[in-house]
Amino acid sequence: MNAFLPADILLPKTNEMEKWAVIACDQFTSDQAYWDRVREHAKGAVSTINLILPEAELGTPMEAEHTAVINATMAQYMKDGVFETYPASYVYVERTLENGSVRKGLMGMVDLDAYDYTPNATSAIRATERTVPERIPPRQRVRRDAPIELPHILMLCDDHDNVLIEPVAAKKASLKKLYDFDLMEGGGHIAGYLVDGGNARAFDDALTEYTRTVGKKYEGLRGVPMVFAVGDGNHSLATAKSCYEELKKNHPGEDLSNHPARFALVELENIHDPAQVFEPIHRVIFNTDTKKLLAALEADCCAEDGYPVKWYTENESGTVFLDKAKGELAVGVLQAFLDAYLKENKGEIDYIHDDDALIELAKKPHAIGFLLPAMEKSQLFRGVIADGVLPRKTFSMGHSREKRYYLEGRKIK
Repeated sequence: MNAFLPADILLPKTNEMEKWAVIACDQFTSDQAYWDRVREHAKGAVSTINLILPEAELGTPMEAEHTAVINATMAQYMKDGVFETYPASYVYVERTLENGSVRKGLMGMVDLDAYDYTPNATSAIRATERTVPERIPPRQRVRRDAPIELPHILMLCDDHDNVLIEPVAAKKASLKKLYDFDLMEGGGHIAGYLVDGGNARAFDDALTEYTRTVGKKYEGLRGVPMVFAVGDGNHSLATAKSCYEELKKNHPGEDLSNHPARFALVELENIHDPAQVFEPIHRVIFNTDTKKLLAALEADCCAEDGYPVKWYTENESGTVFLDKAKGELAVGVLQAFLDAYLKENKGEIDYIHDDDALIELAKKPHAIGFLLPAMEKSQLFRGVIADGVLPRKTFSMGHSREKRYYLEGRKIK
């Protein structure tokens, strides 16, 4: 069985899709005003804002209140016939971003038995970043009793030859259009097309062949090859996995092989899609002895012909060459060093997206900044296969408003 499968997909019967679709809950976490505007905009309409818990509300009085009503609202939506079901289907998605590029994806469900988020996983589907256990329980409280799921997870394939999603895109004109609208709060535009019947089977066949041969592209690399990587929404998929494992623990001996909780809805995207942009996240260390830190880095982690990484301090700049034998990614080598160094030495680390901002911050007294190179797309899979989950803040998949919006759903009970 493939690790990515067609699903019984739910979509709302509404003429106000722009009020239905809401951005991922882990965005605008310090901007409660954003979420207040969303609630006001969707007031009186069926909307996913009534079915999710924005992380901006975690730790506030609103958390318990909204968690309590989310599952009841889901059940009410089901009772009121809000959803239309598209059985054994995929949805081909085109997301038009602010710069005009179109990001292609395919909605379907993953088999959670084929997914493992632990650091040294060898499963077909793996996390790209280290999972923080403390971030799972609030999500579990929502999912544990929820009758449906709404995903913002973006899963990636390393499809150089464009054999999975692109053939579906080529058939777009013959597919039934399910939705086509502008997303709220500057999220761009989105359109979705039904992929079922023979079109779904053709994709399944292509995925079967892709899975069978995927290991060939990683020959000579240490580690066990994988089929998919979780690019965004790592903690949401980890929550689905943990709830499924909890279900198995509470029902020993039962056959749960076809239980809906065994699966989770995700959007699959090709890492090589031109609209898929990976941006580096730089490091700056404040309140540290910059010369001591730099000397330790050069002594422990540098080698001739290593990864070039530029550094900046208040009055100086230069380049270090990080030893390629220590990891598949420059950011992995640097982060491992910084984690160990800062346990024993003074300094506070921060993560900076913009090049100019990094250079300016590094000019502060007792600060040093490292300007990391953009990660090659193929390095993501190679890095996870060889080194396990990547360091936190390795890369950013687009800006906040380019994250996935909640739109499709699926029954999980």
